[in-house]
Amino acid sequence: MRVTRESLLRIAKETAQERAYNDPDIVAAYLTGSLLNVDPMLGGATDIDIVFVHNNKPARPREFIKLTPDFHIDISRRTKDEFKSPRELRGDPWMGYEMYDPILLYEREKFFDFVQASLRAGFDFEQPPLMIQRCRKLLSQARRAWMDLTEQTEAEGPREIHKFMDALFHAVNTVAELSGPPLFGRRILLEFPARAEASQNPGLAVGAYGLIGASLVDDHKLKSWLSDWKAAYLAAAEKPEVDVQIHAVRLNYYEKAIKAMLEGENPGAAVWPLLHTWTLAVESLNEDHLKFWQGAVTTLGLHGPAFEERVQGLDQYIDSIEILLDELAKASGLDTP
Repeated sequence: MRVTRESLLRIAKETAQERAYNDPDIVAAYLTGSLLNVDPMLGGATDIDIVFVHNNKPARPREFIKLTPDFHIDISRRTKDEFKSPRELRGDPWMGYEMYDPILLYEREKFFDFVQASLRAGFDFEQPPLMIQRCRKLLSQARRAWMDLTEQTEAEGPREIHKFMDALFHAVNTVAELSGPPLFGRRILLEFPARAEASQNPGLAVGAYGLIGASLVDDHKLKSWLSDWKAAYLAAAEKPEVDVQIHAVRLNYYEKAIKAMLEGENPGAAVWPLLHTWTLAVESLNEDHLKFWQGAVTTLGLHGPAFEERVQGLDQYIDSIEILLDELAKASGLDTP
């Protein structure tokens, strides 16, 4: 089956119109994610990210629909009330960019143009005041996640590594939003070096790779983990309590991207999607799967005394980004906290 960006865009529009026709509660639908890029494929697989806006709170906030083993639709749902204040959206690091430049697929009411026009009013969205405001919110989330780690008393397990990655995710995106939209999922470490370079701080990319342990492993070691990762992913996908991101429909979406990065110029970028999904999976699994995951995180320096050093390193990393934001604010004539 020949799949192109154009054919996926057509599927997105048809899906949105069909769903809206059968559900009068849907106000609008728009496209976000990788299909906004000229080349959305990674390892020959991608997804179609559609956001449906409802009048009332939907029963299912997230849904995945399989098209082929390599392509699926990822549906997220929001309520119309979330868009009541376009001014607040301009300072939101997630929804701000989500609404800034999506592709409109369907609209029952003329709310989309109003929200987007208000969001873009005065061409201020990408200017320092709002940009730094969004970045500070992200960095605050990173700091809160780090503080949660420092208060934990048990030996590190999947939940602690999840918190560590959450803190690093928000710290990385603080830097990423200085030059564009936030980074998600498979491409975080792949695209972050360019964003760090754009901020004139390429060392922040080196720091992120070091904190996650990517500098300690090569492509051969990462490849040796794939069978255990896949077994854990498939087992967890059958558990009702597993994180929504671990879904059988999304297996190839992750696996092919990981393999493509391992064969590429920057195999260390594969550490993020591999470790993130593996960690989410083993949170709901037994010791048989846990021991293979634990061997991997130990190799990455995320277990035992080494993990304590990483948490300390994360503290310094967040501090360095805070200093960067303060310098940018000062250079722009803005007050610093």
